[in-house]
Amino acid sequence: MIFQTAFAVAALLVLVLSATAHAQDVPGIEICTVEKTMERRTSCLQSNVDFLMRTINKLAADHQQKIDAANRQIEALKSAMVGTQKIVVDLQKASDDAKKAAAPPAKDAAPATKEGAK
Repeated sequence: MIFQTAFAVAALLVLVLSATAHAQDVPGIEICTVEKTMERRTSCLQSNVDFLMRTINKLAADHQQKIDAANRQIEALKSAMVGTQKIVVDLQKASDDAKKAAAPPAKDAAPATKEGAK
């Protein structure tokens, strides 16, 4: 058990140390004025342009995905609103029908006014 734990710790240390041993160029904007030769300066500037173009394209894709998701949500809300409007119209019709059913018939009201007029 102790041997397995020690082996696991040693393997973890090897992984951590090997990851930090290799230096990598982190993409980003570099200061190109420190370069002495024109070729290196041009290469540095081109690297900056490439980085900025990749960043712009990534941001454009991200924003387009957000716009598409918002448009899908708007369409879903529109269809829900149409369904709700249909329910409201149906309820208004049912309410009007209930009012008509509860109102006294017109035949009973007409003779009462004739008798009062005589």
